[in-house]
Amino acid sequence: MSAPRLLLATRNAKKLVELRRILEPVMEIELVGLDDVPAYDEVPEDGATFADNALLKAREGARHTGLPTIADDSGIAVDALNGMPGIYSARWAGRHGDDEANLRLLLGQLADVPAERRGGAFVCAAALVTPDGAEHVVEGHMPGTVVDAPRGSGGFGYDPIFVPVGERRTTAEMPAAEKDAISHRGQAFRALAPVVARTLGGAG
Repeated sequence: MSAPRLLLATRNAKKLVELRRILEPVMEIELVGLDDVPAYDEVPEDGATFADNALLKAREGARHTGLPTIADDSGIAVDALNGMPGIYSARWAGRHGDDEANLRLLLGQLADVPAERRGGAFVCAAALVTPDGAEHVVEGHMPGTVVDAPRGSGGFGYDPIFVPVGERRTTAEMPAAEKDAISHRGQAFRALAPVVARTLGGAG
């Protein structure tokens, strides 16, 4: 019997790899991304919260593909910027997914902010929506500090400038398994994993 299919509503290959690392030890699934299913018009991420955007993407995926769909919305919330970039993290510099431009802009905005006021957190909302309309949302938070220059080559997004609480390394300097164990996305997806297992088990 083949493993049940689960869609992660993203074209971000690194995010797909990250979720496979987190879910595959917990359950036998075939995890696919948007590049693995017939194309459909994706709706704008115009929700007011991370949870709104995650649900919006998961609903669209389930509706268009007929597959149980996970979507997440995540970003960095910086205290000195009143919680911004927040839901605008991926397009903070104006173009969606331009990691380097986003990093440069954020570091420029924090240039005069002293180290003790550079706190913040990575936040992730992860949603599961099934074709029959069942919905589940969970959130994960990883607090830490924004450093003044990028360090490390792992991860993606704002990883090179974020040091989690209790760490000296940025999340881009940490081995993948160590990052997954504490990350906002790891927390959210691990919390969602039992729901996915029950849902897909029930479907099979």
